[in-house]
Amino acid sequence: MNDIKVDKHLDIRGEVCPYTLVKSKLAVENIEVGQVLEIIMDYPEAASSVPKAMLNYGHSVLKVEKINPKEWIVQVRKEVED
Repeated sequence: MNDIKVDKHLDIRGEVCPYTLVKSKLAVENIEVGQVLEIIMDYPEAASSVPKAMLNYGHSVLKVEKINPKEWIVQVRKEVED
């Protein structure tokens, strides 16, 4: 049961690095501390690089889930003001 409240969704399917990371970072900057951003992506490298970068920025990665053979969902909670 997923009881995480998602505040904002970001669909970056079709994007490749570095745009996946740039768009994810901008989206996190535009939410409040404590809010959750859910990102859907289809670029395999981004499924590991985006969560790693979010942790480096000081945010929490709540979920990294492969939802089908080509797509992932990543949930990030903003923990610090950028």
